[in-house]
Amino acid sequence: MRLLKLVPEDTNIRFLKWRVPFYIVSLLLIAASWALVFTQGLNYGVDFSGGQEIRATFVGQAEAPVADLRETVGGLGYGEPIIQRFGNPNEVSIRTKLPAEVEGQPGAADRITSQIVAAMQNQYPDIRIDGVDSVSGKVSGEFRTKAFYALLAAMLAIAIYIWVRFEWQFGVGALFALFHDVSLTLGMFALFQMEFSLQIIAAVLAIIGYSLNDTIVVYDRIRENLKKYRRMPIAELLDLSVNETLARTVMTSLTLLVALIPLLFFGPDSLFGLAAAITLGIFVGTYSSVYMAAPILIWLKVSSDSFVPRETEADRQERIARERSSV
Repeated sequence: MRLLKLVPEDTNIRFLKWRVPFYIVSLLLIAASWALVFTQGLNYGVDFSGGQEIRATFVGQAEAPVADLRETVGGLGYGEPIIQRFGNPNEVSIRTKLPAEVEGQPGAADRITSQIVAAMQNQYPDIRIDGVDSVSGKVSGEFRTKAFYALLAAMLAIAIYIWVRFEWQFGVGALFALFHDVSLTLGMFALFQMEFSLQIIAAVLAIIGYSLNDTIVVYDRIRENLKKYRRMPIAELLDLSVNETLARTVMTSLTLLVALIPLLFFGPDSLFGLAAAITLGIFVGTYSSVYMAAPILIWLKVSSDSFVPRETEADRQERIARERSSV
């Protein structure tokens, strides 16, 4: 029985022929992603924004009355609520900020939640409360800070590891590829205003891990080929290395997508953001390993001499002495 091969062994795709246009598109996407983050902002969940979130379902209605519900909850005096459909058209997520006096009063948040729930049940007898989460402003601020430090530490640790294992140019290339992947993921959440919670931080860390794994495989083959083909032009050598690892990259990505696509379309709504982030991360991570991490080595002046040990003065004197003694 012959094994199924999605990618032939002798592929010779000239990936780096289009490196400049792809780099320009990638830089524009990075800029657009951060522009969306700074202008529209991220739709922080209760974990990061503080306050309370009430998830409810209007059992007897095909669609939740968002406008009327916003007026009902807003009239309680706890500020303008953020009400969004969550899953089906008759399911909503209601988020409100907790007043400053709630800090240090554990029972105050429960009382406010009870008042909001009671007001909704009086107005809509068919409503079903599916869950309630409360996070203080102080705790949410700590969550945001620690999440940012976690992402930054992960990316820096990866760059240092690759720098030590390969050369500093490889560390810069890997760091830029990771920055590309994280930027596009944040841009997607800013564009579609999907909820950004601690789950998504876990997804971003998973994306960093996947992208790193793919990039190291490509870099390792590049290092081997730099030692093997000393006179080959660097662009051709990079194309050769990417083609040699293409089958492994495609199979790894497809295997992950086989598990993620059903979760994305048929999984619970609470995991949709996580599945969407990792699914996007697989595509951009694979793309960045080919079109971000590899081409940047050309501009960082990696050559066939990068992995050739440099002769020290002591080595040179010893070599000269051996040559003289052999004459």
